[in-house]
Order: sequence, then C-alpha cells, then structure tokens
Amino acid sequence: MAKPRVDRAALGLSLLAMLAIWAAAAALAQDPVRLPTPWRVADVLWSEAQSGDLLRHVLATLTRVAWAFGLAMVVGAALGLLLGTRPRLDRWADAWVVIALNLPALVVIVLAYIWFGLNEVSAIGAVAFNKVALVLVTMREGARALDPAVAGMAKVFRLTPWQRLRHVLLPQLAPYLAASARNGLAIIWKLVLVVEFLGRPNGVGFQIHLHFQLFDVATVLAYSAAFVAVMLLVEYALLQPVEGRARRWRTA
Repeated sequence: MAKPRVDRAALGLSLLAMLAIWAAAAALAQDPVRLPTPWRVADVLWSEAQSGDLLRHVLATLTRVAWAFGLAMVVGAALGLLLGTRPRLDRWADAWVVIALNLPALVVIVLAYIWFGLNEVSAIGAVAFNKVALVLVTMREGARALDPAVAGMAKVFRLTPWQRLRHVLLPQLAPYLAASARNGLAIIWKLVLVVEFLGRPNGVGFQIHLHFQLFDVATVLAYSAAFVAVMLLVEYALLQPVEGRARRWRTA
C-alpha cells in the first residue's frame, strides 16, 4: 500500500519542480508577453473557466478523442487479430500496413478535409486512420504470441466461442490491448489538436490557433495546461491501473 503514496508524492514533487523551473525562466526572461509567469497563466485559466469557454472547448476535444480512440482500437484490434492468425493474408497485406504506418498524419488530415470537407467525420476519421496501423501492429504481435496449447485445451473442454474469447483470448491479449490503448491515446491527443488547429470551429486546438494569431501566449499556455491536466488525469487514474491489471496475471 506504500507504493501508490510514494508514486503520488513523486508526481507532485515533479510537477512542482516543473513549475519552479517555469517561474525561474519567466523571471530571467522578464518578457511577460513571450513567456508569462505560471500565476499569470493561472489567472487566464480561471477566467476562461468562469466564462464557460474552457469547459466547452475541452469537452469538444475530449469528444473527438473518444470517437477517434474507439474507432482506432476496434478496427485496429480486429485487423491485427485477423492478420496475426492468418499468415498468408498477413504477407499480402504487410505492404499496406507499412505504408499506413509511415504515411504522414498531416497528409491524411489535409486530404480528408479536401475530399470530405471541413466536418467532424473528416476530423475524427483522419485521426482514427492514422492510429489504426499502430494498434494493428501491436495486436498482430499479440495474436502471433497466442499459446496454441491453451487453444487446444479450450477445444478439449468444448468451450463456447464466448468462453474462448473471455477465458482464452482476452487474458493473453490484454497486455497488448493495454499497450495499444496507452500508445494510441498518447498520439491521438496530439492529432486531435492538429485537426482542430487546421479546420474545426471549437476545441483546444482551435483556441490555440486563435490565440496564436493574436500572439496571446498566456491563453495558449492556459489551454495547453488544461489539456495536459486532463491527459495526466486519464493516464494516472485510468490507463496505468488498467494496464497493471492486464499484466497482473503474468506475474501472479
């Protein structure tokens, strides 16, 4: 029980050290326009929160993240499992996977906006497409690592398809699913800001673009700080505990 408290203490001290470095850099720069102090950014953050703009834009970004993440995980996991258990199909599709992995995200986003218009479908679809290949590759490795002896045991005991999925496949694939979720979400956060920056009328990326044009660094940092806070909350309150449970059975 001591470890979680130590981890929280380390996280708190690390964030305080980051703020101290930021405050020291702002004091040395003596340029509040280019590098405002943390408390100046906190004032802007509080003002945006009171007006309701902060919540509205953060929720818009989170909605896009959730849709893109869900699509990427479902499609990528299904394709990864299929290719990992079908070697012939995998050899045929490997070039497609490599191209999808290395295709620049900006190209996909721009083309989606040109072909399908500046709308939510284009934004979410472009982000999801960029991460499907990453999830696919991870899940393909998981499918290749499935233990055939366990599958044979499931046949001997005549498990139903649902029982095989629950008791045979998912426990073995859980670490790969958790890794795909963490890595995919970390990149999807960033790509959603890009699609908002380029062509959406709301969201954290839109606000960063707007205040970048106004050279309002304090507001840019305020929205960035709000985004980072949400990211840290999801990471430490959701993803890390889920990943720990997914890997627990291997060390039990």
